[in-house]
Amino acid sequence: QGKKLSDALRISAYVFSTGLLMFTALVNSVSWLMQNITLGNFWQTAWLEFYDYMEGDEWTIFLIGAALVPALAFWGFNGILLVADITGKPTFITRYRIQLGKNDPVDTKKLCKAIYTALGNQFFISFPMLVPMFYIMKCWDNTFSKELPTFQWFLVELSIFTVVEEILFYYTHRLGHHPVLYKHIHKKHHEWTAPIGVVSIYAHPIEHIVSNTLPVMTGPMVMGSHIVSVSAWFCIALLTTSISHCGYHLPFLPSPEFHDFHHLKFNQCYGVLGVLDFLHGTDKMFRQTKAFERHKVLLGLTPLSQSIPEPPKKDE
Repeated sequence: QGKKLSDALRISAYVFSTGLLMFTALVNSVSWLMQNITLGNFWQTAWLEFYDYMEGDEWTIFLIGAALVPALAFWGFNGILLVADITGKPTFITRYRIQLGKNDPVDTKKLCKAIYTALGNQFFISFPMLVPMFYIMKCWDNTFSKELPTFQWFLVELSIFTVVEEILFYYTHRLGHHPVLYKHIHKKHHEWTAPIGVVSIYAHPIEHIVSNTLPVMTGPMVMGSHIVSVSAWFCIALLTTSISHCGYHLPFLPSPEFHDFHHLKFNQCYGVLGVLDFLHGTDKMFRQTKAFERHKVLLGLTPLSQSIPEPPKKDE
């Protein structure tokens, strides 16, 4: 047992150190490319022009960066998905449906309810929560600085934001599945066993505060991040959760199989990255399915539902 443990530790150390070196080299290469070849001072100049145009009005700048831009990203992306959900076209999207035969087409009455709830959560919960966030951010000297953070620092922040979100979302989400809380709060979100993109923020108001919004807001507030970093992170968070719920395993996008399986089975795959699910064993069932085999970035155009199909049912 001691030899097995030492071998495991040695292999883990080797993998970790190799991964760290590769990640560092990648970050340095991309950073050099961003700063010296591709963009130069483009983003810095654009930010200064925008800041001057807004006459340094920090509240307006914050609303645009933390509310307007992420909302446009969310509804722009989901608008495309909604066309596919409602009309079944273009087939380039619908052929990648995960749960075949579901939402084909989507129930329009159920869809309208989801859209109204999502809009309500944004306007009456998410946006008002930006007010205390604004004053917390103002306590830092960096949020509205005229100098943008370096690309390397943004990557560091992005990593921290992701870890914070994973921890907070996993435990609050799993708590929401406690029988006492589930029937009163989280059950609303699980009305969709085959989710679509807009369902990502279709939730009870308490869940939207605790599980959807706070895990995303906490990282930037703790780090005192620049408003540009906050805006980029909010866009990334909204787009990734939309992809996780969209119901389509599209080429070159992150795999939604993990969270789609959660909506299908309820008691599996509570997290975002899956790290805590692995540590707590809440993905054991998922790992035994074809969905787990499909849980990867699709690099071709053949739907994974065809290349890795579900096994035939026993009565077939």
